[in-house]
Amino acid sequence: MGRTPRPEGRITRGTTGVNRLRRVDRWIAALPALREAADPLVVDLGYGASATTSLELHARLAAVRADVEVIGIEIDPERVRLASLAARPGVSFRVGGFEVPTGERRPAVIRALNVLRQYDESEVADAWARMTARLAPGGALIEGTCDELGRIASWVTLDASGPRTFTISLRLAELDAPSIVAERLPKALIHRNVPGERIHALLADLDRAWATHAPLAVYGPVQRWQASVATLRDAGNPVLDTPPLGGRGRWRLGEVTVPWSAVAPA
Repeated sequence: MGRTPRPEGRITRGTTGVNRLRRVDRWIAALPALREAADPLVVDLGYGASATTSLELHARLAAVRADVEVIGIEIDPERVRLASLAARPGVSFRVGGFEVPTGERRPAVIRALNVLRQYDESEVADAWARMTARLAPGGALIEGTCDELGRIASWVTLDASGPRTFTISLRLAELDAPSIVAERLPKALIHRNVPGERIHALLADLDRAWATHAPLAVYGPVQRWQASVATLRDAGNPVLDTPPLGGRGRWRLGEVTVPWSAVAPA
C-alpha cells in the first residue's frame, strides 16, 4: 500500500468564530454553481481550530439545497480529530490541503477564506490553479479574507478558467469609508492598493461616491450605499447589477461586485 500524499499548503493560524463567514456563505447560497449542481458537495478548506464555520456553512446552504454536503478540510490532523467530534449528517472532516482530497467526487464549491493571507502573492496563482482543478464542471472557488467579526470582507470567485469576479461586502452601520476593506483584500490584491492599480482606483471611486451621498445617511446607510454603488456604475465601472449576484437586492446587503478584469493587477 502506498503512502498517503502529504497535504499541500501550510497550517493557518486557525482563527475562527461564530458568524464570522456569514457574508460569504450568503454569497455561496446564491451561486448557480451550488443551486444547479448535480452533486452539491461543498468544501470548507482551512476551516480553522474548530468545526464552527463548516457547521454554519452547511446550515445556511441547506436552506437552498437540502441535499448539500460539506466536507471540512484541514492540514492539521489534531484539528480534524477535534472537529470530527462535532460531525453530523451532511458534515464531515478530513486531513488535506490545496489538493482537495475528495476522491472521485469533485466539489461544486470550494470556500477558502482567510487561508492565503499568510502566503506570498507569488504563491496565489498556483494555489488557485490547484484548487480550481478539483472543481466539478461549472463549479466555483471562493477565496478571500474577512475581519475577525465578519463585518469587513472581500473575495474572488473563480471557475476552472480562473478568476471571474471580485466582491466587497461590508457592514454598513457606522461605516466611515468603503476603503476600510483595503486591510482585508485577498492576497492577490492587498499589496496592489497603490496609485496606478485598478483596485486602488475602484476604492477611491467608491469612497468618493460614499462621500457624495452623505446627505442620504438620514434615510439610513442602506440607501446611501445603494446610491453610492449606482453612482459607481453610472461613472463607467462595470458593476454587476442583475440578479442573482448583482443588483439592488445584493447591494442592500452591503455588497458590490465587479468583473475580475476591473481590479486585476496591472
